[in-house]
Amino acid sequence: MKKGRQFASIEKYLDINQNNGMQKVWKALSDPTRRKILELLRSGELSAGEIAENFETSWPTISHHLDVLRDAGLISSRREGQKILYSLNMTVMEEILSYIAGLIKKEDENEE
Repeated sequence: MKKGRQFASIEKYLDINQNNGMQKVWKALSDPTRRKILELLRSGELSAGEIAENFETSWPTISHHLDVLRDAGLISSRREGQKILYSLNMTVMEEILSYIAGLIKKEDENEE
């Protein structure tokens, strides 16, 4: 598996000084269909067709949701023959959780 796309600079997505990256993450997470796609990918790698089978929307709509998630760095993709397989980008997920935990910690420190 190629590492280039999956582990592209996490700072690109989460650097506080680059609000555009964080906005992409929050936008991606704000949609219930995209959150369901992330839940499906928790069990492992899936093809676009396998993901689409779980929804009653058109293929172009699912493709758009996958593009938004990939652009935000939340998922990665790789080609295997004629299929494109998608998986969670756990590194970015961990960074998001760390960022949120840091916000909570700062809030707790301010209350003391």
